[in-house]
Amino acid sequence: MAEPVVRIPDAKVALSTASVYPESTATAFEIAARLGYDGVEVMVWNDPVSQDIAALRRLSDYHGIPILAVHAPCLLITQRVWSTDPWTKLQRARAAAEKLGAGAVVVHPPFRWQRQYARDFVQGIWRMADETDVRFAVENMYPWRYRDREMLAYAPDWDVTKDDYRHFTIDLSHAATARTDALDMVDRMGDRLGHVHLADGLGSNKDEHLVPGRGTQPGAELLERLARTGFEGHVVIEVNTRRAMSGAEREADLAEALAFTRLHLASPVKADRR
Repeated sequence: MAEPVVRIPDAKVALSTASVYPESTATAFEIAARLGYDGVEVMVWNDPVSQDIAALRRLSDYHGIPILAVHAPCLLITQRVWSTDPWTKLQRARAAAEKLGAGAVVVHPPFRWQRQYARDFVQGIWRMADETDVRFAVENMYPWRYRDREMLAYAPDWDVTKDDYRHFTIDLSHAATARTDALDMVDRMGDRLGHVHLADGLGSNKDEHLVPGRGTQPGAELLERLARTGFEGHVVIEVNTRRAMSGAEREADLAEALAFTRLHLASPVKADRR
C-alpha cells in the first residue's frame, strides 16, 4: 500500500447556520448536506427553529447532518432569546449541546455594560466547563470603531487571550476587524484552541465575514498549521452571504469556502530519509 503524501487531521468542517442569512436555519441544514459539509454549528438567534431542540434534532436526522456546535445567543439582536439573563442563556446552550450531541458551545465575552456578568465571567465559564464534557470555547472579538473613534465594547477584553479560559474560538473575521495578527493570537491560545470560525476580512471597521481567500487573513496558513499539529476541534465556515443575488450564488460561495478549507486543511507528509 502506498504511503500517504498528505496528512489530514480529524477536525470536521461545519457550516454555521448564520452563513445562510437571511435564509432559515432549516435551509442551512439542507445546503450543508447537499454540499458535503461534515456538520453544522447552530447559531441560536431569532429564528424559532434555532431555539427548538426537537426541531433541530429532526433536521439533523432528516438530512443526516450532525450538529457539532451550538453558538449561544450573544448578539445584540438576541438579547431576549432564551431569557434576558446571560447565564441562563449559557445554561440553555449547554443543555442544547448535550441533548443534540454537539461538542462545543461558542460564547462571546460580555458587553462592557453587562457589569456583573463581566465581573464573574471568567470564573463562571470555568465553573460551567467543569460541569459538562461540552467545551465552552470563548471567541475573540474586536473594538467597535466609528470614523476616528474606538470603543471597547467587550469585557474583560475583546482579546480573550488576556484572560484564562479552558478553550478558545479563533474567528479570523474578528481578527481582521481588530487589526490584530491572527496567527500570533493562535500562538497565545496554544493547545487551548478548540474551535475555529473560518472567514476572511480586509481590516475595515465592519465585521465582514468574507469567503476565505477573498481578504487578507491567513486562513490557508492557519489551516495548514492545524493539519500539521493534528487539530481535533471543529472548523466552522461562518461567512456573510447576504449580498448573494440568488440561492445558487449563495451555494456557490459556500461551496467555494468548503473547497478552500478542504484544500488547506492538509499538510505534506515528509519522506522518511534513511
